[in-house]
Amino acid sequence: MTRTIKDYMVILLKGMAMGAADVVPGVSGGTIAFISGIYEELLGSISNINLKLLKTLRKEGIKAAWKQANGNFLASLLVGIFISIVSLAKIISWLLTNHPILVWSFFFGLVLASVIYIAKQVTQWNMVSGVLLIVGAIVAYYITTLNPLVSEHSSMPFMFLAGAIAICAMILPGISGSFILVLLGAYKPVLAAVNNRDLATIAVVALGAIIGLLSFSRVLKYLFANYKNYTLVVLTGFIIGSLNKIWPWKKVLTYRTNSHGEQVPFNELSISPFSYDGNPQLMYSVVLALLGFGLILMLEKLAVKKQ
Repeated sequence: MTRTIKDYMVILLKGMAMGAADVVPGVSGGTIAFISGIYEELLGSISNINLKLLKTLRKEGIKAAWKQANGNFLASLLVGIFISIVSLAKIISWLLTNHPILVWSFFFGLVLASVIYIAKQVTQWNMVSGVLLIVGAIVAYYITTLNPLVSEHSSMPFMFLAGAIAICAMILPGISGSFILVLLGAYKPVLAAVNNRDLATIAVVALGAIIGLLSFSRVLKYLFANYKNYTLVVLTGFIIGSLNKIWPWKKVLTYRTNSHGEQVPFNELSISPFSYDGNPQLMYSVVLALLGFGLILMLEKLAVKKQ
């Protein structure tokens, strides 16, 4: 498949969308990759980075190895993700602090539409599919109800492990890598490292992420190659279960003190906007949710038109 510079610019923009999603604790970059039509190519490209690639590099040179790894695609995507994370980390942190309901409303609409989009890819529904859908939803919902660790770790071995675990979630539609970092108590240190340009910490997290990504992508590629229908069903369930995490209206049950001495929510419960203690910003929330929902529908129509 021959691609033009315009095609790679589009891939870069898709990478930026993935990066923006991954910054938000509760939204998966894998979901964005799936609805933008690059998910399976991403898994295949990552899986190509193996010992065979090293042999190709040694025998045929850099050009052949780069082509085998689908290097142009991966480079465009990673540059987009990097640009988005570096440029949007502070903005999204500010928005989550000052306008959380509006941010979550937009992403709730986006992810809700993603459920419909991915479910449409399932070619056959049966009893096994129904069971897998329910199991996937229950597992994802349970993860969203787990309490984050109280302490915020920042030791290098722990940051390496956190990067490896979180990246596995980041490429799973419905499971947020950022939320996994929150559960592990590593989200604040990682975000601080990005904002403060702490290159040592960023490098350790990135190394863990690379190793985790190379390992887990092979598992997903195998599942898509041999059990694609059931894999799509489970992913749909994951996204349904994850909606609890990004429901805009929450009641804070307990607070914790972060590393800056600030009181932040620790354990939250999803509630009705009509019983929300404060300004639910209902009209703006509905508009933003519809905007997120409509964005996915537009992407789906563009993908169908392109095909």
